[in-house]
Amino acid sequence: MRSALWLPLFDQLADPRTVARLAAEAEEHGWHALFVWDHVRWHAPVQAVADPWVTLTAAAMVTSRLRLGPMITPLARRRPVKLARETATLDLLSGGRLTLGVGVGSDRFGAEYSATGEAGDERTRGAMLDEALSILTGAWSGEPVRHHGTHYTVDDVTFLPRPVQRPGVPVWVGGFPGKQRPMRRAARHDGYVPVNLEHPDQLAEAAAVIAGLRGPGPYDIAVELAPGTDLRPYEAAGATWWLTAFDPESVTVDAVRGVLKAGPPV
Repeated sequence: MRSALWLPLFDQLADPRTVARLAAEAEEHGWHALFVWDHVRWHAPVQAVADPWVTLTAAAMVTSRLRLGPMITPLARRRPVKLARETATLDLLSGGRLTLGVGVGSDRFGAEYSATGEAGDERTRGAMLDEALSILTGAWSGEPVRHHGTHYTVDDVTFLPRPVQRPGVPVWVGGFPGKQRPMRRAARHDGYVPVNLEHPDQLAEAAAVIAGLRGPGPYDIAVELAPGTDLRPYEAAGATWWLTAFDPESVTVDAVRGVLKAGPPV
């Protein structure tokens, strides 16, 4: 199982220079990835929030092996043509180290949809997510994209340069365990991130469902667990990545550095 620092970019971690320094230290201590939250706001007491793409760019510039990516980005809040450019550019800058985590998103913690007048119901956001993923897949191919959907139109646009990774940037899909639609979506892509996982048995059930939908072959399942958790039952249940779970309302640079310096489990 590989290990990733998974950081909410809030308050003390809202400075991309700070996160870039942590990324460089994480690489030195043998961590495999730095993944960051993607939010525009969060409820109190959080005040400061950083942009994930600027932060990941800063981290890419000071590392050479660490995988990087947003985990997860709600695609209904992002224009897919702009994200196509951002993902390809960051993959090029990092030498092919980007992983794109995606999901429907929620209004629960920061009213990020309702406070900005964007799509509020989950079904609409899910449809936007699927359309956006179709556009991204087409854009990463380097071939002209012709998409005329319910939510987006892309009329004969070619997106170059392509990402370094072929056929494109790996996509991990987030969703609550037991929900069928996110698991079906995840099976069409490269990985699954179960949200609010409570027990390894939940993970084993989800992993079996996804395996049945997609068949054999390499696939990633990333679980968010607090540092110090016994990872072995989750690895046995199918997890290939561990994401460090920090409390978003109280996380500090010192807390992250303490986990970072302890190094990933061997």
